[in-house]
Amino acid sequence: MPNNSPMGTPWSGSSTFPKPRCRRRKRRFPMRTFESWARWLAFACVLATPWRGTAATLAGLAGSRADARLQGLVDAAVAEAGSRAGTNRIGADQIAVTLVDLAEPAAPKWAAHRGGEAIYPASVVKLFYLVAAHRWMEDGRLAETDEATRALRDMIVDSSNDATHHVVDLLTDTTSGPELAPDALAAWHARRNAVNRYFGSLGYAGINCNKKPWCEGPYGREVQAIRAFEPKRNLLTTDATARLMAEIALDRAVTPARCARMRGLLSRDISAPATPEDQVHGFVGSALRPGMKLWSKAGWTSQTRHDAALVELPGGRRVVLVVFTENHANDEGAIPRVARTVLERL
Repeated sequence: MPNNSPMGTPWSGSSTFPKPRCRRRKRRFPMRTFESWARWLAFACVLATPWRGTAATLAGLAGSRADARLQGLVDAAVAEAGSRAGTNRIGADQIAVTLVDLAEPAAPKWAAHRGGEAIYPASVVKLFYLVAAHRWMEDGRLAETDEATRALRDMIVDSSNDATHHVVDLLTDTTSGPELAPDALAAWHARRNAVNRYFGSLGYAGINCNKKPWCEGPYGREVQAIRAFEPKRNLLTTDATARLMAEIALDRAVTPARCARMRGLLSRDISAPATPEDQVHGFVGSALRPGMKLWSKAGWTSQTRHDAALVELPGGRRVVLVVFTENHANDEGAIPRVARTVLERL
């Protein structure tokens, strides 16, 4: 991917982490330690943040319930995803799937495979920043300027990391920049957790949404925060992501008008020709037939390939399908295999 293209970057300062697709050269920085009190503060922040929870958050989707038939579909889809011949097939522990059937909007049904597993989300985290921004705007906490609107559009439609940086700054009243003194860094990090606090208050567990996505990697206070605080990177579960996408679909995420605007940004043209960075081909959109509609946010790094999709079938039935895969980023058929299995057997 070119340097300005950004389907998500998990860069955390460790060479063992997956490399973003827009990276062109390896970067490293020396790991150093903070004063002992900073270590204590980091530990306290770990205990306080919602990412530690692993319980499914789908119970927070009003009226929802688990469904045995959907579970059979998910299990079959996971098996199909790993059906590719050869030694590089996807294992059941390398994929997470959550399916939500919105046929009855007041009583959604769901099923999942590893739905509560916290996984690096790549650019799927931008979905959470989108909803937070509209919540902030609706509450009068964030001015709805032309520039903010442009950034939200570019963050979702084009998956721009630069646009996401601006959105994160607006949401958290923080900016990237030179290193900070320890007390100033602690205050900065507390503000940076604004999105986590919001979703935590709604019962979202197993997530961390306080990092910017990078192409070349972070510097200055961003690196300081990575060294000092856990977790080192963003984390999402397919359950949490599916719940949020369902709430956007059902006009519950913010107001109906704002949910409609968010769906406008998430809408994908499944008939458009493939490009190296589109969010349809190699993702759920590849499995859709003519007459189906797609709203989605994909993410892709050197080690992860994810998609969070809302699909409308020709008869109007809608389902949310979220698929995260690890260590098989170049398998462009895995997510479509899952989607095809689910959609053909609904």
